[in-house]
Formats: sequence, structure tokens, C-alpha cells
Amino acid sequence: MTSPILITGAAQRVGLAMVQHFIAEDIPVIMTYRTKHPIIDTLIEQGVTCIQADFNQPDAITTLIAQVQQHTNALSAVIHNASSWDCEASNPDHDALFDTMMHIHAKVPYLLNLGLAPLLENHQGTADIIHITDYVVEKGSPKHIAYAASKAALDNLSRSFAAKYAPKIKVNSVAPSLIIFNEDDSEEYKAKTLKKSIMGIEPGCREVIDAVELLRKSNYITGRTLAVDGGRHLK
Repeated sequence: MTSPILITGAAQRVGLAMVQHFIAEDIPVIMTYRTKHPIIDTLIEQGVTCIQADFNQPDAITTLIAQVQQHTNALSAVIHNASSWDCEASNPDHDALFDTMMHIHAKVPYLLNLGLAPLLENHQGTADIIHITDYVVEKGSPKHIAYAASKAALDNLSRSFAAKYAPKIKVNSVAPSLIIFNEDDSEEYKAKTLKKSIMGIEPGCREVIDAVELLRKSNYITGRTLAVDGGRHLK
């Protein structure tokens, strides 16, 4: 039987699209969610193991590791998708903002990678850790300073863990920019955002899924960051 894939923060948007992709591929999925959206009941009916996890709560990480261990003795991949989007302008408590961003984007993946390594090593074949980072890792963001710094820390973890766990576990990052708009995004915002890349499109979740699958299926790529950004670095 194929070892499950664990995806954190997968109840909506790109995370949910990844879960649905793996369901279609008959690959077992364990996913975490913070808020129970209606889709969770559907995913459970489809055979997905859905675990509620609020990583801001004490002992959430150790509890999640124990729960995953109860469901399986091996993992084929861990995809770190759990994320929080916040900025200095909307959060005047910059001390708390920085700690929150570093916690969810760096500390949580760091501890999960250490705690779940035995399950990844039990997988028959090469296992994967994939960090979903962000395009802003490359150039920073004056409006999202703490967020950008925390995603850069996550990107750096990819190289450290790749060196630590090779050759049994490959560790890489996927760094997207715009993938899908939110339902309440204005037409003005959409037009402005589309102009930031040379491709000028809303690519859809499939682009991230294809990037993840490229890394999973490779036998040779590790410690690298795969940019999914429409050529924004060329603007």
C-alpha cells in the first residue's frame, strides 16, 4: 500500500486542491485544518484523514505528530502548506506579528520535520518534504516584512534538512506568487496584480500541484527552490 502524504493547512485554496489531486490519484492523504469548513465532511467521506490542528495552541505540534503516528507507520511526503498572511499595516503589535509569522512558517515545519522523520524514513523508496514558501523570499516585501522574513527562513530550512536527510528524504521548496485570486478581490486589484508578472495570468492551483509532483517524482532534486511566479523577477 502507498504511504500517505501529509499536507498541513489544506482545507481551502491551494492546499485543498492538492488534497483533491491526490484523492484522484488514489494516494492516501492525511491533512490538517484549523477551521472546520463544510468540505471537511466530504473529504472524510472520500477517505481522507482530517486532523484539526491550531498550531498557535500549546502542544499542537507534539499532538499532531502523535496523531499521525496513530494512523500510519510511514509517510511518503510531508507538504508544509499551513500559512498566515498578515502585515505590519494591519497589525500594530509588531512584536507579536513577527513571532506569529516565524512560528507558523518556520518553527512548525522545523519541529514537524524532526518529529516525522522516522515515518518518512520508513517509506519504501525516497520520501519528500516540500515547503510551500513565497515569491517574496527572493526580493523581500516592504509591506509584509515579517511574513517575507519567515518564508525566507522556511526556504533556508529546505537546504539544511536536505543535507541532513539525504539520500533517504528529499527536501525542497515551491515558491509561488499569484496562484488564485480571492472571491472578494476587486477588479482593480486583480488588474494591478496581473501586471506584476510577465505572463500576466491567474495560473490556477494546477501550477503548484505540477511543481509538487515534479519534485516528488524526481530522484535527483533536493535542497532547491522551484519558483512558480510567472517570471516576476524579470519585471
